[in-house]
Amino acid sequence: MPKFAANLTFTFKEFPFIERFAEAKAAGFHAVEVLFPYDEAASEIARKLKMLDLQMVLINTPPPNWAGGERGFAAVPSSEERFRKDFKRALRFADLLGAQHVHIMAGNASGAEARATFVSNLTWAAQEAPNMSLTIEPINPVDMPGYFLNDFDEAARIIAEIAAPNLGLQFDAYHAHVITGDVMATWEAHKDIVRHIQVAGAEGRHEPIKGAIDYPAFFRAVDESGYDGWISGEYHPKGRTEEGLDWMRGGA
Repeated sequence: MPKFAANLTFTFKEFPFIERFAEAKAAGFHAVEVLFPYDEAASEIARKLKMLDLQMVLINTPPPNWAGGERGFAAVPSSEERFRKDFKRALRFADLLGAQHVHIMAGNASGAEARATFVSNLTWAAQEAPNMSLTIEPINPVDMPGYFLNDFDEAARIIAEIAAPNLGLQFDAYHAHVITGDVMATWEAHKDIVRHIQVAGAEGRHEPIKGAIDYPAFFRAVDESGYDGWISGEYHPKGRTEEGLDWMRGGA
């Protein structure tokens, strides 16, 4: 059975942010992720994690100013200084929170110069933080128009080109469905470089239950692959989060 984590940026939003940790634990989760924890005191989040015996699986770059702001800087030409400054701050948060992975966001860009910038920044980041697991994630162009990394094959090529032991793929099944239309084939093609998995239903990005994406089959495939990381529910609950958790209790 896969290990499931709760994305507290998307789920348990019926509660104030700092209360979501206890709600997730009470619902049966042993790990959480927070996309952008930078508006909260890291010490308070760390205290909650320790008190509740919760693992922080992942945080994103960049901090701060996410709301209405840029979707990262790693592939944006002439933004190297901003990227490096923000990356170092993300590392400080990751260290304080005991985060397992840091997801490096590419930002909105295109073309050869953007690709070269992305490769250069990722190479620097992997060397700057050799003991931190770093991920890159293809994001579909419907939900995030203009985002540089929107192709799984290209992500795999970049990871192979950099060849850093601490850089891997973040596999979001929802984005895989929108980008490729075939989650299972995309998983089979890239499972060997996957560091972290996120899930949401294809229909409305709600609970990851069987529909256009056959989640019971996907979870079996993940188990059979030997993947031993976390699978995080990064979805918009249809109602109260607790009422839609059959997917992680074997009832999806």
